[in-house]
Amino acid sequence: MDISAFNALKTYGSAQKVLTPEGTKLATPKDGKEEFNLSSVTEGLVGAVANSETAASAYMTGKADPHSVVEAIASAELAVETAVTLRNRVVEAYQELLRMPI
Repeated sequence: MDISAFNALKTYGSAQKVLTPEGTKLATPKDGKEEFNLSSVTEGLVGAVANSETAASAYMTGKADPHSVVEAIASAELAVETAVTLRNRVVEAYQELLRMPI
């Protein structure tokens, strides 16, 4: 089963949790269409990692349960793995372009 990095990133981007002033909610496209936006994906990655760090800090101070910490860390791990996969695919595509004869 082959899952392209762009499809995985697109799916992650449409289902990621976004921290808003009102709390955590699912991100939804503004006009109902899914589109690839690198800046929102990057913000989602940073938000997932920051959320896991916050959950870990809360657990160390006794303000969070272990389940929420594991969930936040798993979400951050998925985000980082997705970003690394995307980066690897872009580098592979660039290297393939360099190998093309002119």
